[in-house]
Amino acid sequence: MIEYRWAEGRPERFAEIAAEFVRLKVDVILAAGTEATLAAKQATAIIPIVFPVAGDPVGTGLVASLARPGANVTGVSNQSRDLAAKRLELFREVVRGLRRSAILVNAGYPTAVLEMGEVHSAARTLGIEVIPFEIRRSEDIAPAFATLSGRAEAVYVVGDPLLNANRMRINVLALTARLPTIYSQREYLDAGGLMSYGPNYLDLNRRAADLVDKILRGAKPADLPVEQPTKFDLIINLITAKALGLDVPPSLLARADEVIE
Repeated sequence: MIEYRWAEGRPERFAEIAAEFVRLKVDVILAAGTEATLAAKQATAIIPIVFPVAGDPVGTGLVASLARPGANVTGVSNQSRDLAAKRLELFREVVRGLRRSAILVNAGYPTAVLEMGEVHSAARTLGIEVIPFEIRRSEDIAPAFATLSGRAEAVYVVGDPLLNANRMRINVLALTARLPTIYSQREYLDAGGLMSYGPNYLDLNRRAADLVDKILRGAKPADLPVEQPTKFDLIINLITAKALGLDVPPSLLARADEVIE
């Protein structure tokens, strides 16, 4: 039997959901994302916890180390922080001559803040000025875009549950402002984003399911190393590129895992 609970885009619900699972005495908790996993970890030191997605499991305190997680938590890292430089490099291939990029980030999401730091470091190396726009709730998104007029040539969006839930709004605002966007997940492109580069999330979830299976068969989370992604997807939305008047280099299209047209 599987008990499903959804936070419905409200991170403040993670703690009460985790507490409910503890009361139900479940055998294992699958917690999607860093915040959900932290809430589960605070609720129990006994019930095994598996995360299918986490940007920096060590930096955010989910595990002691990747090789030896320790305690009752393990899972799969999406390496989002480590891929920031690669995303910027790919972005610059499409937005040629890119000099100023905004970065939209949920300042209340620990992994997102760490990734923002990596974006700043990578941008300095590439000669790109970064204009940070920090939000904490859905209502902050439109005002953030209102201040971008004439200040940025593109937008790097740091993925997290809040921004994912608002991906349609973000893309409408970006397209209206004629700003190209880059993301870590394909879902944003279905809502009109320009491009994404990141791990294959279906694969991450399948591997997390394998970890759950091992735990239910008797393995201890502390003995199961945190796994790293092995499949990475570059997705380009040609419909959006044409709407923005961007010519995507044929060499980049040839490297793409999927082209939406």
